[in-house]
Amino acid sequence: MATLLLRLAGPLQAWGAESKFEIRRTLGFPTKSGVIGMLAAALGMSRDDPPDPLNELKFGVRIDREGSYLRDYHTAHGKKEKDAYITQRYYLEDAVFLVGLESEDSALLEKLQEALCHPVFPLFLGRRSCPPTMPLQLGIRDADLLTALREEPWLLAEWRQRYADASERKLRILTDADNAEEGAPLRDLAVSFRNEHRIHTWRAVMDHGYVSVNGAEQESEHDAFAELG
Repeated sequence: MATLLLRLAGPLQAWGAESKFEIRRTLGFPTKSGVIGMLAAALGMSRDDPPDPLNELKFGVRIDREGSYLRDYHTAHGKKEKDAYITQRYYLEDAVFLVGLESEDSALLEKLQEALCHPVFPLFLGRRSCPPTMPLQLGIRDADLLTALREEPWLLAEWRQRYADASERKLRILTDADNAEEGAPLRDLAVSFRNEHRIHTWRAVMDHGYVSVNGAEQESEHDAFAELG
């Protein structure tokens, strides 16, 4: 059993699971369908290709920094005055997530790792306006998903860790549940990415609570661009 770890961070992220019509919401953590879509783009898969092989990966996320919500308010105008309409899009600002993808197929994880380093199509964090900052992939760990998420060092820059309060040092972990009875339902499993007929079904999500982390003890100078490297 092995786990590929990803660092999902950027100025903006958007992970929609319940978006409808002119209101495009975001969850407070990455969706499996969104990450699978990113992996499919890295591999160069067509939207007509079924994502079933990637859906078999066991998915989990650790929330290293929750970030804050941003509402982007639009008034769009058509050719006529009556064609005007309002849209609202929500984003996460300055959030940082550790994502794990577990599989018994080490060759598949290595293929995904290579694809993320040399993607065929551009990668983004939920929407095209949300490019990721580097590093994106953190490597493959010889551990199961939950162990890898619990043991990986905190992803925040050292200067942020030094000033973090007690609540920020408790990192929530969510993973795919082993069965539907153990988890909460979330409509977040991609069946089709086709533009004309996107389909999502339900998956069960298990909340493992919080893991506590210690801040960096080493003194470090505040670098405002440290997390953009």
